[in-house]
Amino acid sequence: MLEPSHNNELPAIPGKRYFTIGEVADLCAVKAHVLRYWEQEFPQLSPVKRRGNRRYYQRADVITIRQIRSLLYDQGYTIGGAKQKLSSHEVKDDTSQYKQLIRQMIAELEEVLDVLNAPIKS
Repeated sequence: MLEPSHNNELPAIPGKRYFTIGEVADLCAVKAHVLRYWEQEFPQLSPVKRRGNRRYYQRADVITIRQIRSLLYDQGYTIGGAKQKLSSHEVKDDTSQYKQLIRQMIAELEEVLDVLNAPIKS
């Protein structure tokens, strides 16, 4: 089983609009087949499907997947329990979601700072 602090070790979500299933699997530390299964179980997950039935996830989907992962792997919920938790209003008050968003914003701001501190080429 994973340690409760494992979600803190997940990589920052890049500033892209769409992510492939492989990218999301890497960002959330789960396998692609698990993501496809979760799509069937959790109505909150609905990636855009384009030609060839390829899935493209948005940033909100990635955050939802990380929430699901935390509920199942870190907090020990069952699929049914995680569904209830996600569908209730408790998730909106969940501090882990806010902490994750803050970490993401910090990472993005650090990237902007790096760009601003880069030497200007003439």
